[in-house]
Amino acid sequence: MSKMFKKPKVTLAVAAMFVLGLSACDNSSEQSNNKNNLPVDAKSNNSQEMANSNANSDVSPDNSETVAIESLQYNIFNKEDTAGTYKVEKDGNFVKANLSMGWNNRRIESEETLEVDEQGFVVKQQVKGISAFGAPIDESYSFGNGVATWNSLNESGEAETDGKAFYVPIDGTGASNEFLVKALAKDPDNKIDLLPSGTASLVKLDSVTLNNGTQEKKVHLIGIAGFGFTPDFAWYDDDYNFFATDGGGWFGVIPEGWGREHLEQLSAIQKRADNDYLKDLAQKLTHTVDGVILINNVNYVDVEKGELVKDQSIMVRDGKIFALGRKIPRIAVAKTIDAKGKTLIPGLWDMHGHLQKSDGLLNIPAGVTNVRDMGNTHDNIVDIERMSEANEIMGGDVYRSGFMDRESPYAMKMGKTVDSLEAAKAAVDWYAEQGYPQIKTYSSMEPEWVKPLAEHIHSKGMKLSGHIPAFMTAEEAVDAGFDEIQHINMLFLNFMGSIDTRKRLRFTMVGEQAGELDLNSKEVEDFIAKLKTKGTVIDATLSVFKSLFQAKAGRINPEVADIYDHLPVTVARNFKTAILDIKDEERAAYDKSTQALGAMVKKLHDSGVKVVAGTDGIAGFTLHQELIDYAQAGISNADVLKIATIDSANVVGAGETNGSIAVGKQADLVFVDGNPLEDMQALRNISLVIKGQNLYKPDEIYQAIGVKPFTQSIDIQ
Repeated sequence: MSKMFKKPKVTLAVAAMFVLGLSACDNSSEQSNNKNNLPVDAKSNNSQEMANSNANSDVSPDNSETVAIESLQYNIFNKEDTAGTYKVEKDGNFVKANLSMGWNNRRIESEETLEVDEQGFVVKQQVKGISAFGAPIDESYSFGNGVATWNSLNESGEAETDGKAFYVPIDGTGASNEFLVKALAKDPDNKIDLLPSGTASLVKLDSVTLNNGTQEKKVHLIGIAGFGFTPDFAWYDDDYNFFATDGGGWFGVIPEGWGREHLEQLSAIQKRADNDYLKDLAQKLTHTVDGVILINNVNYVDVEKGELVKDQSIMVRDGKIFALGRKIPRIAVAKTIDAKGKTLIPGLWDMHGHLQKSDGLLNIPAGVTNVRDMGNTHDNIVDIERMSEANEIMGGDVYRSGFMDRESPYAMKMGKTVDSLEAAKAAVDWYAEQGYPQIKTYSSMEPEWVKPLAEHIHSKGMKLSGHIPAFMTAEEAVDAGFDEIQHINMLFLNFMGSIDTRKRLRFTMVGEQAGELDLNSKEVEDFIAKLKTKGTVIDATLSVFKSLFQAKAGRINPEVADIYDHLPVTVARNFKTAILDIKDEERAAYDKSTQALGAMVKKLHDSGVKVVAGTDGIAGFTLHQELIDYAQAGISNADVLKIATIDSANVVGAGETNGSIAVGKQADLVFVDGNPLEDMQALRNISLVIKGQNLYKPDEIYQAIGVKPFTQSIDIQ
């Protein structure tokens, strides 16, 4: 699904990734040289304050009657070509912005209008349109007589204010953010209150002069803080007019007249800022032990037997477990940890990530020490893998999948986009040369290509997985050579005919009809038996689909209800929105289908089909919910933990070195307050994570990114 709930909206649906500044790039407060006299706070280095945002308007407010209407069009680029446009029109104190963009089966069409006062603060604002998955957008804000009022399909509220605050729309185009940047620059402390809650701050990092052959343009890398977990940056000119931003290789935006080459130039600088910020944060939050780590009073889960082993001691040396039991060697110890009252489990595996460099800040405190990336730009994932291995950024072990789709209007242009079988084979060869162990194909692939492509992939010692191609059934894909299927909806679609899986039908048909499928019918039983016989792995991403089907405007999504109050307000608000445009009369069918999704996962597991747990969503938190959903579907807690540890390690071929707590294995150790064998909800309460020789305190990490901790970390001083 390619990060259906991945940044933005921390999920804000990839649309805002560039317009709201929700790229993969964060900030490096240490790099601010303040090369010109812009009034910024170069010392700001609090990631709880920092966050995602880009401004999208090209001129400053001016009430003069002689000022002409000014217009500017921005081009939105994906990895290979153009993904849409962003148009801004300004007439004095009035601004109108139109966003039109698409990728795969997502299409965003929205219009934002706003009015600012003489000081540049917004007094009226309205956003209307259609969000990425089809849900309507209708949001408004106004200020007058000392009262700010906002209303949308998701929430409403008001607050007394002096008017020097900025409302943060959930589905805005970003048009107001330019005015926020201007206000932040003027403020003596470079801070502005946000509505409904929070504070924004500003930091400037670098400057560069671009040349397109006819003009030069000096622009500055500036970050807005306060919208989410980590900072994000965009480029502005000397007058703080928005110019461009890069979304970590996924999407980028730059004015017409400036091309991809200029965006790439800015991206390189933005990437350095991102890297430096994350390196600095990792250095502060990583506690490295030089020498032997001794853990006493250990109760750990033997995930292969599904049992709790009590009263043990564990010794870690050189990043591996070298002693385990009641009697351990008497040697010099650098750090002793008391695990009394905790349950130790192996590090968890997310088998469906789309990694960004900041994801470790959510994965590590959640005990996720291994991630299989299921689609990314090559440069980004290689950087993440290298930096994680070198402990430059916080993150676990990375297992890469090469992403491929066929050229079409619905192509997901993220990895390799091909127009022939021979080109597809050549792409496989390239991925093999780069060390990828697996290929993931997407929905536009030609069904006729699958068998010869699978044979070619297997000849390279690689595995084939992916979405089921349009007009092909899951059973046909398995017969043609699929080793693994991504997403639980693809199994239900197997019984709904050959449909165009490139379109939203792959969501809506399942939502409307999955609840009516008899999971005990012969056709279902026969299909599941084939999956078992062929050893086909199912990457279910159950929680993402439950989120999709249960999302309703104005209601906290049930899949995030347990963590909602722990999230920053500006993040949490996004989980009270609709995603699909589900009508009231369809709600009962979608609810029934939601239950069927979990029942199918349990049936697969009970039938001996290998199921792996992945997120395809917000890092860390979604994996916990995925595992909780498995337990609620009826899979035993012991089996759920096995799925999320040793089973996943075995799927990627790492079971000999990872996935369980045993002598000789990598020291991926997670300390849980409570016993997840008895209550899977206990996974939220992680008090310490050990990754090799590195110790991480979850409460410390969460506080640094604005998340309310779930439990107190173990004192390791």
